[in-house]
Amino acid sequence: MNIIWLGHGSFRIEIGDQILLIDPWLSGNPMLPEDRVPEAIADATQILVTHGHFDHTQDVAKLSKDKDLPVSGMYELAQYLYSQGATEGHAYNRGGTVTFGDVSVTLVPASHSSSIVVDGRGVYMGQECGFIIRGEDKTIYHSGDTAIMADMQWIGDVYRPDIGILSAGGYFTMDMAGAAYAARHYFHFGTVIPCHYKTFPILEQSAKVLRDGLPGVKVIEPEVLDPIAL
Repeated sequence: MNIIWLGHGSFRIEIGDQILLIDPWLSGNPMLPEDRVPEAIADATQILVTHGHFDHTQDVAKLSKDKDLPVSGMYELAQYLYSQGATEGHAYNRGGTVTFGDVSVTLVPASHSSSIVVDGRGVYMGQECGFIIRGEDKTIYHSGDTAIMADMQWIGDVYRPDIGILSAGGYFTMDMAGAAYAARHYFHFGTVIPCHYKTFPILEQSAKVLRDGLPGVKVIEPEVLDPIAL
């Protein structure tokens, strides 16, 4: 398995027989060099979306249409993206699980907000979410954009993820200290990868607080397009 950060909240996950793009922000992403976009999306098989904000969805419909990549996510958001030309995948809801070849993906709650600007106004796009991704005998929890929430307790108990990809930049999501608290109290991760940080000055720039708060856990600060092999 390779987990590859595309900057901000965007990931490429090579797992089983699938290459998943999660919230691929390709145009205007300050962390993703434009000349490396082809590398970021090469041979992808699915697009997964966590919520509607522009830095998670603005490139999804065009990418999906151009590459014939199915899009899956929260029902309202997925249906809107299909109306914009995206290839239909699974428009499902929290608690639901879908299977792509050797990989399963379950929608789980997040605590954030979800909208897209349409004709100058924000339009609600269904509830924000995270993902439980299973394959290669591993379970990944991708938190999506979220604050600390009590739902993390049952997510940890039910799915027992060993890898956590956690939004941790602060301001728009939980910060590094919050992510460390959540990981300690609700999960038993062997590996934690922070995201949604460094992108803008307002966000946290280092994962030191997260690392210091999780003794015994492998905290990996990702580098853009540098595969993390697990």
